[in-house]
Amino acid sequence: MSSQTSFEAPPPYVPPPSEAPRKTINILGVSAPFHWLRDGFGDMRTHPGISGFFGVAFWLMAVLLGAVFRASPEYTMSIASGCLLVGPFLALGLYEVSRRREAGLKPDLMTSLTCWRSHIRSMGMLVLVLIVMELLWGRASLVVFAVFFNTGMPSTTGVMEAVFNPQNWEFVAAYAIVGGGFATLVFSISAVSIPMILDRDTDAISAAITSLEVMFHNTFVMLIWGALIAALVGLSLALPWGTGLLIAGPLLGHATWYAYRGAVQWPQDVTVP
Repeated sequence: MSSQTSFEAPPPYVPPPSEAPRKTINILGVSAPFHWLRDGFGDMRTHPGISGFFGVAFWLMAVLLGAVFRASPEYTMSIASGCLLVGPFLALGLYEVSRRREAGLKPDLMTSLTCWRSHIRSMGMLVLVLIVMELLWGRASLVVFAVFFNTGMPSTTGVMEAVFNPQNWEFVAAYAIVGGGFATLVFSISAVSIPMILDRDTDAISAAITSLEVMFHNTFVMLIWGALIAALVGLSLALPWGTGLLIAGPLLGHATWYAYRGAVQWPQDVTVP
């Protein structure tokens, strides 16, 4: 006679509820981006010295982009994606100015330049994600050039002729689709993620997911915001030597903080040092 010992499976693990404050993604009105620009201009006018410092940094990025376009146009998209990568992190100092001003604290340049140090892990992870996307974007850009210019990479003049030549609409369409797709993805991930890391010291994955949620719940408004950013940057670059970025760069940096504050709401009883 044999006996069998029965074993009961352990109950499934149920994680305890998170003690982290729950965020709410606000539904934004169509006019919200214009209010962000208005509030951003208020910060820039109140602290012109700090804003001017970061404006010069944005302008130097534009000078570098122009130099690369004139020398090696095939790498323009790569450098542009690099500017999209560096730009939000450079604007972190502007977010800090707006954050401190909103909290009733006095902003200063040194604090703005060093505010990233307490968020280095989260920022580093987000940088890694965006760097990978930058490399993919640059590679895709080179592939488009290689497909449509099998005789070699064109000169700067050749690129301009190709863009404005109606017979090359396939190249223009392919370049726009590839560049627009990567730009939209980069924008969706970084729209509010970096201000959120600064504000809540959250991890990079949660911040990126929140940014995607904002884009998902407010697609039309965020597309308007992205179009305004592109238009202001484009108009700035159209001025001699891209000097418009001296103003547009800080303005968009401050406004991005208010975009985050308008799109993501936290419980009122949570205080952040």
